Amino acid sequence: MSFDIAPRLARGAAITAVLTFAALLSACQVRPLYSETSGVAGKLASVGFSDATTRVEQEVRNRLIFLATRGAGEPVKPAYEVELHVRSDVVDALLVESSDESRAGRVTVSVDYTLQATADGQVIKSGNRYVTALVDFPIQQFAKQRAIRDAENRAAREAAELVGLDIAGALGR
Repeated sequence: MSFDIAPRLARGAAITAVLTFAALLSACQVRPLYSETSGVAGKLASVGFSDATTRVEQEVRNRLIFLATRGAGEPVKPAYEVELHVRSDVVDALLVESSDESRAGRVTVSVDYTLQATADGQVIKSGNRYVTALVDFPIQQFAKQRAIRDAENRAAREAAELVGLDIAGALGR
C-alpha cells in the first residue's frame, strides 16, 4: 500500500507541469505580422525615408519604399520617419600570388537606421543590419566594376529586407 503513493505523485507532477506549460503558452502573443487586425500595413504605408546620398543608399531606400507601401510610393505626410546611413565596402578575398591580382571578393552593405515618430520625435527603434555578397572578379576592368555593382545591388536589396522586417516588427508592437 505504501508503494501506491509514488505513481500518484508522479501523475500529479505531470499534470501540474502540463497546466503550468499551458498557462505560459497562453501568455504567448504569436500572430501574423501583416494581418489585417494588426494595422501594420497601414502604419508601414505612412513611413517616410531620408534622402539618399550614394547610389547604394538609393538602392536600399527604393527597396524600403517599395516594401513599406507595396508599390504605392512614398507618403506625402509621413507619420514615421526613418533616417538611413548606408556604407558599402569591397574586400578582396582570393589573391593570386603570381600576378598580385584578386579573383574574388566580398561586398558588404551596412545599414544604420533610426525609426522615429514625426509628431513628437520619439525614437521607436534604431539598429544596424549588414549583408555580405560574394563576387568573382573578371580580368576585364569594366566587367569587374559591373560585378561589384551587381553584388552591391544584391546586398542592398537583402539589407533593405532585413531593415523592413525590423521596422514592421517595431510598428506592430
